[in-house]
Amino acid sequence: MHSNEESVATKLKRIAEKARRDPKCRFTSLFHLMNPELLWECFWQLKPCKASGIDRVTKDTYAENLMANLDDLVERLHRMAYIPQPVLRVYIPKAGSDKMRPLGIPALEDKLVQTGLSKILQAIYEQDFIDDSYGFRPNRGCHDALRALNQTIERQGTEYIVEADIRGFFDNVDQDQLMIFLAHRIADRRILRYIKRILKAGVHEDGVFRVSDRGTPQGGVVSPLLANIYLHYTLDLWFQWGFRKTCTGVARFIRYADDFVVCFKQETDARRFRVEMEQRLNQFGLEISPEKTKILEFGPQARQRAKQRGEKAEAFDFLGFTHYCTTSRNGKVFSVGRKSISKRITAKLKLYKEWLRGNRTLPTFDIIDTTANKLNGHYAYYGVTGNSKSIRMFYREIELLLFKWLGRRGKRDSLTFAKFKLLLQRFPLPRPRILVKLY
Repeated sequence: MHSNEESVATKLKRIAEKARRDPKCRFTSLFHLMNPELLWECFWQLKPCKASGIDRVTKDTYAENLMANLDDLVERLHRMAYIPQPVLRVYIPKAGSDKMRPLGIPALEDKLVQTGLSKILQAIYEQDFIDDSYGFRPNRGCHDALRALNQTIERQGTEYIVEADIRGFFDNVDQDQLMIFLAHRIADRRILRYIKRILKAGVHEDGVFRVSDRGTPQGGVVSPLLANIYLHYTLDLWFQWGFRKTCTGVARFIRYADDFVVCFKQETDARRFRVEMEQRLNQFGLEISPEKTKILEFGPQARQRAKQRGEKAEAFDFLGFTHYCTTSRNGKVFSVGRKSISKRITAKLKLYKEWLRGNRTLPTFDIIDTTANKLNGHYAYYGVTGNSKSIRMFYREIELLLFKWLGRRGKRDSLTFAKFKLLLQRFPLPRPRILVKLY
């Protein structure tokens, strides 16, 4: 890049500013940003040591002749000769289940191209997305969604919750409809053609190629952004500019990717939303899972009514936590309680046990160091306000499993619990702690 030329980052900022100022602007010239500078940045953002796709090219291999490879890739892109390869589908064990989870692995150059396209699209659509969309967006995450939910229930008069689940969302996105949505903002034909090619690239599994007629590319870097765009037009805007205006009292739609809950003051609004939301999704080829979609009383009055009936107020799950009605420590003020979803914790403990079984011959320090990293990762997500009991219980179960499997490495009863405690004094595990404040 010559000194008198703008960097790609500067160009993306200008595009974002234009998108923010003019919500109806359709961008006709974007593809020139797919240049060596952008793809070089994308390459170094790829995580190392990841499995290779159908091309069998790793990051280290590609880096051996990086600039020449990027120049060649850009040349093929700009003469429309680049053809995305099928996603390699493999299966990994599903936590807490005997079933296997499908995993899609794109080719390395496909990851680069999708990352570059994501940066361009994100500059535009970040100006459009509603504030209560939290999934796969910069500077937003699950804890922000939980904080918004907590504030809405406790301070804005929520009395009803609609908990919803879209059945097989990523596999059932209508690709033609998605392209129509993209055309609202994107008029650069090359951008649209490459997104269409990515959607149609297909899947390679057990030596067999299968065309993708629906859905977004599994494991694709661009898939989360395309999913957000699809739900932005199908649900977010419909709720914000249409349905919400017909409600009485609070009505707030909080979404993380395809997982969402909606808070209402009035039961009639909640029940009407349940019906109209299903109709709206059906218009765009999506269905809800009836067994995972429900309306429940939840809030200060809901807790009192349930208590009068001699029952407990209903609870619901969202983003890894079970939310339930409770009170503050003095028992006078309504509060939202939360705890880690039991099934997920059971599944995590099962995975840890399997890891210990397969790695118990490692040096003791390595086992404890890895365990410490796992605990720190657990606290980083689950260590939120009100969840102290759950993370203490998780720590205790991890400690017991570690004691059990370290003890199996020697003679029977060679490792007593007293000796184990001395070992932990030398190599301490991180204690449970709250890291995220939701108030």
